[in-house]
Amino acid sequence: MTAPTILVVEDDPQLRLLVARSLKEHGFQVRTASTGAEMQVLLENGPVDLVVLDIMLPGSNGIELLRRLRADSDLPVIFISARGDEADRVIGLELGADDYLAKPFGNRELIARITAVLRRHGNGALKTPDRRDEAQFCNWKLSFARRELRSPSDALVDLTTAEFDLLSVFLQEPQRAISRERLIEMSRSRIGDASDRSVDVLVSRLRRKLSHDGQEAPIATVRGVGYMFRADVSLA
Repeated sequence: MTAPTILVVEDDPQLRLLVARSLKEHGFQVRTASTGAEMQVLLENGPVDLVVLDIMLPGSNGIELLRRLRADSDLPVIFISARGDEADRVIGLELGADDYLAKPFGNRELIARITAVLRRHGNGALKTPDRRDEAQFCNWKLSFARRELRSPSDALVDLTTAEFDLLSVFLQEPQRAISRERLIEMSRSRIGDASDRSVDVLVSRLRRKLSHDGQEAPIATVRGVGYMFRADVSLA
């Protein structure tokens, strides 16, 4: 089996070299880039299994690069940044980053996180119930295959990757209270190492998008536990 290919996008040449060397020592194939333009060229020139993406880059920063990538790709991305504040983590979550690692970090931790993300992405950690293609609730329709959500008026609703994954988890467990920790675990690592605050922000965004014609979204807060999807779900 071919070793996974990791694309490291980091403008610090010393750190880029150290990370690449560590990944190679652990059996990964590695490509490196120092800018968003180089990253794009490498993505176009061959398959990549995961991107380690620095936020603070010259030119287009990592947040903008991830936004462009998520427009047409579900490629796993781990953000790295010298800025470890919650705002960066929340932005990464909203855009669909798989994980977030603050500098300075140990190579062993990076390897462990890459391995975990690849495992979750590759082994179908997020499965739709009974491998169904579509779920319906309150006249909403979610296509698992196309990763699309349509409102009761049949309008296409724009969801980030993280929002889609979270909604998919709720549809697997309707009418059941789910803890924040369980939501993180089941969401294909899209929430990464998010705090409770980050999960709450994501739920809040999903609620707004599921509100329609004055009807509140069927996501209830369960005090002391987490959240519950209070709607009947049919699968087709």
